[in-house]
Amino acid sequence: MTTPATRNLVALLASAGTLHFLAPRSFDTIVPRNLPGGPRTWTYLSGVAELAVAAAVAAPRTRKAGALAAAGLFAAVFPANVKMAIDWRNRPALPRTVAYARLPLQLPLVLWALKVARDAE
Repeated sequence: MTTPATRNLVALLASAGTLHFLAPRSFDTIVPRNLPGGPRTWTYLSGVAELAVAAAVAAPRTRKAGALAAAGLFAAVFPANVKMAIDWRNRPALPRTVAYARLPLQLPLVLWALKVARDAE
């Protein structure tokens, strides 16, 4: 049985993954500079990862592993959110608030994915 938490996690991951290909420039700007290669490569790789994890969470046989991968993915993108918050510190109030709000949002995302993994047992 698929729970609303599972369906919503799949939708979030699939939407975010798709956006990496539809609007890559916005993701390119938050790729940490110390990563090797170009930002667009990392944008596409992270989009593929989100789509793959969404597919894994959607399938009952791979749901637990996919949800654990989602938790790892949410933790792994935290440096990009830190970069965004630093880069946007002088922007107008609304975009700056959005950038800062992304930082504490990572923890609930990780916990959500872990809950889906537990529910899959």
